This record gives sequence, structure tokens and C-alpha cells, in this order.
Amino acid sequence: MTGRVINYYAGGNTARGFYSLYESNLKGMDRLFILKGGPGTGKSSLMKQIGADWNSKGYNVQYLHCSSDNDSIDGVIIEQLKVAIVDGTAPHVIEPKAPGAVEEYVNLGTAWDSGKLCGHRENIVQYNQNISDAFQSAYSCFSQALKIHDNWEKIYIANMDFSKANALTEQLMKQLFQHQTLNKKADVRHRFLGAATPKGAVDFVPNLTEDVSNRYFIKGRPGSGKSTMLKKIAANAEERGFDVEVYHCGFDPKSLDMVIVRELGFAIFDSTAPHEYFPEKSSDEIIDMYGTLINAGTDERYAEQLLDVSGRYSAKMKEAISYLAQAKSLHDELEAIYIEAMDFGKVEEIKEEIQTEIEQLSQK
Repeated sequence: MTGRVINYYAGGNTARGFYSLYESNLKGMDRLFILKGGPGTGKSSLMKQIGADWNSKGYNVQYLHCSSDNDSIDGVIIEQLKVAIVDGTAPHVIEPKAPGAVEEYVNLGTAWDSGKLCGHRENIVQYNQNISDAFQSAYSCFSQALKIHDNWEKIYIANMDFSKANALTEQLMKQLFQHQTLNKKADVRHRFLGAATPKGAVDFVPNLTEDVSNRYFIKGRPGSGKSTMLKKIAANAEERGFDVEVYHCGFDPKSLDMVIVRELGFAIFDSTAPHEYFPEKSSDEIIDMYGTLINAGTDERYAEQLLDVSGRYSAKMKEAISYLAQAKSLHDELEAIYIEAMDFGKVEEIKEEIQTEIEQLSQK
């Protein structure tokens, strides 16, 4: 019997640059393998193969997906063994807490032919510079889009009843927690449910919530208090001793998109574009922020202004995605140079060495 698999992002291309939440998800690991090596050295394939193998043995596995390559992962965690393998190359900066005792660097660069790579030195330097420039252009566009989004929010904030918002949140928290507490320290993990990728916005909401009993779909407009409500629920869950999965917004990581408390069987999330979903089960429930908290007729009164701001926001987001796609295309060309210089037989040997160590850990 296979174990459970959950998918999420621990890093993202955001309006605040590349934003990392790796530390939150790697805390508590007994063993952490940090892979080093250039593009095309087989890091993602190695992690996928090891993850699939342990999942087939009945272990729960977490896949940390790559926001810059839709077909790659940046890490894998084998939950019961407290073992993780992660890509430790830029921009994933992972600071070891106990080098050798917990973290171990694994250099896949030992499997490449340096002589072949030296012949492409100028091309490699130029590719890396062009890739960096494409990412910076994407981050600049995302930042501009955030400023536009802030103006979009202001329209609804000016037409919102904050006392009703507070009352709705309090009512919802009573429904979710029902005075329950646990006599332990909460385990809080910060993640992204989705990301801006070279192929556009991607999310894992269905996978993350598939085994949750009660799902709450928050519907509303920008600035209607969705993130504020989620922050209060996450804080309340932590205070009560419940383990919390806090999912940040892949566009603006200072905002939240979802909170899951598996010990109470609920997930509550912002169910608006680009991660818009609708109830499928009888236990699913919609929370309508616009209809409950925003002055009636706001959409109609500000129709022209809203059309303009949403159009400018959409255009800037598309431009940002085009730069991510450009970076991916350049990265693919750079990968081809490294693949040509790789001895994947050696990579397979390295994978087997990691597997052997994990096997030994599983027998303790």
C-alpha cells in the first residue's frame, strides 16, 4: 500500500523577489541531504525516484515543487523517517544547523567532465547572466502588479464594514474550534499552495485538501479581508495547540491563501482566481465576503475604474510570466551543455549511496 503524497511549493517567484519558506518545512529533520551541482545534473530526477520508491513502500511523501520549472521538484521529504533531500543551489539558500550530524552536502558535480564544461565557459557565464536578468525583469513586473493590486483593494476597503468582518471571523472561529484545545506546542509550517511559473499560475489545492473533512471556500474581491481572516484563524489554531499548515500567497507572500488544521479536519482557503474552486462535497461550504461585508452595489458603482485596474493588473502579470518563460527557455539551453558533460552512471551511484543511508535510518 502506497503512502500519502502532498504537493506544495516552499519557494516562489513573487512581487518581493524569490521568497523562501524552506526553513519552516525542513525543521525537525533527522537527516537532510543538500544536493549541489549545476543545471541538468539530475537533482530533480534523483529526488523524484527516491520519493516514489519510499512512497511505494507505504511512507508519506512531500514533494516541494519548483516554481521556475513545472516539470521539476526542489525537494522531497519522507515524513515518518524525518529525512529530506533538497536542491541546495541558488536561489535555494539552506543554512546547515548541524553540518555532518544532520545535514550532508552531496556534490553531483563530481559526475561531470570539467574539461567539456571549460570549453563552454563564456557561454555558461552569459547564460547565467541572461537568466538572472530575466528573473529580475519578472520580479520587477510582479512588484508593479502588486502596486496596481493595492489600488484595486482600496476600492473595496473603502466600502467594507469592518465590524461585520470581525464578527464573521469570530463566528467562524467558534464554529471551527468549538472551545477545543490541545495540551502541546503547535507545529506550524509555512508553505505556498501555488506559484507563478513559466506556464502561468499553478496550485495544488485539490491535492492538499483531498483528505480534509470540511473545506471552506472564501469568495470575495481584493481587499475584502480574506487574508486577515486566515491570519486570525492560523494564530488561534496555534494558540490552542493545533498543528497548522499556513499557505502564503504566491504573488504576495505577506498575504495568506489557505490554512489547514488536519487535527480538526478543516481547510479554509481563498477560492478566487487564480485558484478558484467550487464545492463538490456536501460538507463543503462557501463564505461570501463580498455579499456579507461589502456595501451593496460597489461593483456597479466602480465598474469603469475596476475594469481599468483589473486590465492593467492582468497585463503586468502576463508580462511577468513571459519573463519566467524566457528564463526557463534559457535554462533549458544551459542544461543541454551540462547534460552533454555528465556521466549519469555516477549520478546513479550517488543516488544508491543516499538510498542505502536512508535504508539504514529506516531500520533504527
